[in-house]
Amino acid sequence: MAKTIFITGASRGFGKLWAEALLQRGDKVVATARDLSSLDDLVSKYGDNILALQLDVNNREAGFAAVAKAKEHFGSIDVLINNAGYGLFGAIEENTEKEAREQMETNFFGLLWLTQAIIPVMREQGHGHIIQLSSVLGLITIPMLGLYNASKFAVEGLSETLATEVKGFGINVTLIEPNGFATDWSGASAAQSVAMPEYDALKAASATGRPDDMWGVPEATTEAALKLIDSENPPLRLLLGKYAYPWIKPNYENRFNEWNDWADVSAAAHGK
Repeated sequence: MAKTIFITGASRGFGKLWAEALLQRGDKVVATARDLSSLDDLVSKYGDNILALQLDVNNREAGFAAVAKAKEHFGSIDVLINNAGYGLFGAIEENTEKEAREQMETNFFGLLWLTQAIIPVMREQGHGHIIQLSSVLGLITIPMLGLYNASKFAVEGLSETLATEVKGFGINVTLIEPNGFATDWSGASAAQSVAMPEYDALKAASATGRPDDMWGVPEATTEAALKLIDSENPPLRLLLGKYAYPWIKPNYENRFNEWNDWADVSAAAHGK
């Protein structure tokens, strides 16, 4: 049965790939972008099955208005894919206040506003699926992406909590956690802080030793995205890419080992 899917950041990358895959199989798609012309090809090809809306996700009022317009146009919204976001590259000391706030505005608050807007629609329907684009870097961190890491860690905490709050309304929540993919996430979509020479050596070291196939093929994610959307019992978390799990596993094992080493100190700090 065809579904109606609302996708933010549909102008490029995963958002556009998944939007077209959904349209190709007959679903209805509400595709949002800051630049509407980036969606002209989909509109001309798929006609009435796509509703293209201009949206800056940082604008909470505009997000609520877009959801209301989509609901009025298609009658229901089965799935929200919060895809809009970008990476801010630079050491934490290099990041300016403006850069830090803008990173959180888009990656966290923009996602929050659309999530808040969609919940009443899905609650009224008695069903829905909220899919949040997180990252492996919402689970572990790497240098030079501290604010991006922080924004995705925030998305993880928000969405895990959300899942417990809306389950009784028939709404599922999934965090998609990709490893690196060859989208323009680190290219045209990215922001870069002004470099400080003190971090040159660390940046150079961070760029070495990467496998040749580190960046996944974006088109290969489409099947996983469709399977997730079609699932009657979707997972809370879904890793994408072959490096995600082996990268995360030792990190979490180290956490447990460290907690265990300090368990006596932790327990004594309780006081009784």
